[in-house]
Amino acid sequence: MTRKERYDFVLGYFRKNVGHVTTELNFGSAFQLLCATLLSAQCTDKRINAITPELFRHYPDAKAMAKATVEDVFEYVKSVSYPNAKATHLVEMSKMLVEKFGGEVPSDPDELTQLPGVGRKTANVIQAVWFGKPTLAVDTHVYRVSHRLGLVPSTANNPRKVEDYLMKNISTDEVSDAHHWILLHGRYVCKSAKPDCEHCPFDAICPKLMKDSKL
Repeated sequence: MTRKERYDFVLGYFRKNVGHVTTELNFGSAFQLLCATLLSAQCTDKRINAITPELFRHYPDAKAMAKATVEDVFEYVKSVSYPNAKATHLVEMSKMLVEKFGGEVPSDPDELTQLPGVGRKTANVIQAVWFGKPTLAVDTHVYRVSHRLGLVPSTANNPRKVEDYLMKNISTDEVSDAHHWILLHGRYVCKSAKPDCEHCPFDAICPKLMKDSKL
């Protein structure tokens, strides 16, 4: 099986059986999506959705959070991974949004990545989910599944290389859905420690069984 055939098979399955999907994070504005995405690094969306309602009740926008202390915000995010760093980033990010962007979340990736705590992955999520741009964020799930399913070569050995390779092989109008298809497959089926191969629709074409695949 060539890699193109592999893309056709995998994307064709998702297109037919899953359809349009988006992030599982809960949010009510671009700012709230930005906060939730920043908090979700190395943490489950379920945990983030459990703590953000109270966080956003007190700090619904950048102007409100910019007035908070790191200690204030920490109390609402202390159950997530790396709470000290994330609380600091949230406050500093909010202050920059107010001072430099009038409290609004910018759509430009270069401006987004100027914000404290915001890297390329987070910026891509904001662009895709809120602004509808054809960007593809590579988190641990996307990285893992892309390699396991043979969608990228072994030489794609960092998130940016995986992103570039996927972008070259997925049509622009399907990039956003494909990102979530691959991510959710990694979250619920092709899990890191114990992949559920028995219920995987791609088990028959998995590279682990296809030694002669042209990967």
